[in-house]
Amino acid sequence: MQAMVKRIVLVLACIDLLRRFSRQTPDILRGELKVDVKGEAAIVTGGASGLGRATAEALVAAGARVALIDRNADLVAATAQEIGALAAPADVTDPASVTAALSKAREAHGVARICVNCAGIGGSVRIVDRQGAPMDLDHFRQIIEVNLIGTFNVLRLAAADMASLEAKTEDGLKGVVVNTASVAGYEGQVGQAAYTASKGGVIGLTVQSARDLSSHGIRVCTIAPGIMLTPLLMGLPEATLDLLGDQVPFPKRTGHPSEYGSLAMEIIRNDYLNGEVIRLDGAIRMAPR
Repeated sequence: MQAMVKRIVLVLACIDLLRRFSRQTPDILRGELKVDVKGEAAIVTGGASGLGRATAEALVAAGARVALIDRNADLVAATAQEIGALAAPADVTDPASVTAALSKAREAHGVARICVNCAGIGGSVRIVDRQGAPMDLDHFRQIIEVNLIGTFNVLRLAAADMASLEAKTEDGLKGVVVNTASVAGYEGQVGQAAYTASKGGVIGLTVQSARDLSSHGIRVCTIAPGIMLTPLLMGLPEATLDLLGDQVPFPKRTGHPSEYGSLAMEIIRNDYLNGEVIRLDGAIRMAPR
């Protein structure tokens, strides 16, 4: 009888201990997400189409107040109206233009805790062409200006705004930045010198900026997409798209912008993702051509 009583007392003591632990355990250990985007202000560059639009749609669906930054004023206005966002036309390479766009977004939604950089351009020119002529340096400069300097320009201005906010979590989180690189930043193909350098720069910036902004409670991650079905590819013949998809180990297809948006949302919501570059490419490793 005494042994049974002791067992009952022990069980009750364990239950009480578990209850106390549950009350003191951080939300994340109970499987609850720390970061809820509902009601939060967000900015998405390159938001008028492609990866940026898909991310903006995911943010709007989750209840965020989204501002779209894009240099195509007509397209960004149309997209914003379609998805329920704010249009803030701007050139990401121009500090004054981005400052004005962020000011417009701030007045409408408050300071953004979320920044997703998708603005970028491509281009294929060999370092030395078949006639022996060197690449026009302006080609290289323009792609670096948009893809790397433009990304950093928005990052620095958005982060300065985030740093002024009160922390959102007990860890001190104030905001998160998601940048866009490319698998070309790792395996640049023939003719991609400028593009590869620009995306390699974004990759290299990731852990450094995460460290640099850690004292302000700002996380930084980067997505490196593979072959994605963006507007640039949508104009290609179906046979060409199939050929591109066949290069991907699995699944054998091009990636969908919504898959980028889904990963961006996970980075935003997962408080422990920081300083990381995540490949979104179906395990592809680009061939020289």
